[in-house]
Amino acid sequence: MEFRYLGNSGFKISEITFGNWLTHGSQVENDVATQCVRAALDAGISTFDTADVYANTAAETVLGEALKDERRESLEVFTKVFGPTGPKGHNDLGLSRKHIMEAINGSLRRLQTDYVDLYQAHRYDYETPLEETMQAFADIVRQGKALYIGVSEWTANQIRDGHALAQELGFQLISNQPQYSMLWRVIEAEVIPTSEELGLSQIVWSPMAQGVLSGKYHPGKPAPEGSRATDTKGGSRMIERWLSNEVLTGVQQLKPIADEAGLTMAQLSIAWVLQNKNVASAIMGASRPEQIEKNVAAAGVTLDPAIMDKIDGVIGALAERDPAQTKSPASREA
Repeated sequence: MEFRYLGNSGFKISEITFGNWLTHGSQVENDVATQCVRAALDAGISTFDTADVYANTAAETVLGEALKDERRESLEVFTKVFGPTGPKGHNDLGLSRKHIMEAINGSLRRLQTDYVDLYQAHRYDYETPLEETMQAFADIVRQGKALYIGVSEWTANQIRDGHALAQELGFQLISNQPQYSMLWRVIEAEVIPTSEELGLSQIVWSPMAQGVLSGKYHPGKPAPEGSRATDTKGGSRMIERWLSNEVLTGVQQLKPIADEAGLTMAQLSIAWVLQNKNVASAIMGASRPEQIEKNVAAAGVTLDPAIMDKIDGVIGALAERDPAQTKSPASREA
């Protein structure tokens, strides 16, 4: 496993982050979820990402239980705040001081830890003054409940405003967690240049475009049984954007390119996002331990420029690049 600095900090994380959105506490049984965490640790992954909103707090509980016997100092544990949790009352969501302060305590309890390494604003809150949000984050850092602060799916302007306030309050934003893949390149236009300027890294989710870039979906054919596209608990809704025959035909053309690079298609898609120097880590989920064992091989891979050109040649025109698209596929909960 290779490690990269997160933003303009001395904090290192593994190039592959294990994430438990859409799986732990909902789509897979807890014993299988624990097996996936064990497989991630065995593969050299030290960074784990979750959120209180995942499975309405159950995902944090599962992760905390799976990691409770590990040396805490050897792990980087991330979680997020924003989405509705608990009974979903009027103060059970957003980035108000009340919700943030209550949410961090709940997350720490479920994760069975005294602190998280990175606490992230899961979305931008248009209804709460940004000053209030950033002051709450500053206080959490000073209380030692979070070591670093990040954001998720914020626009370039939102990142710039948050960064300025963080500096005034004596801490810094070091990361953004956006969607990024061969098929979703929206952040390249504005978010990445702004982040590079201000000292933030990207921790990207869905590098395989909800599994489409693994090549298991074929144009004109039914989705494989047991795949995300057939999942009625939410997975099918997340992936439907990418299931057009045009996209699936283009994706299948990646197979010989992956073969040339000595990688599976899934490994190629993860390695592709890691070629961007502003990406510190790619989040990988799993419903089976063997998926981790295979895909972690993408860490440390350097793709030849000719391979990158070939990828663009077959799929570049299908990629979404419009920075005006502030709502990415599945962005409400990821």
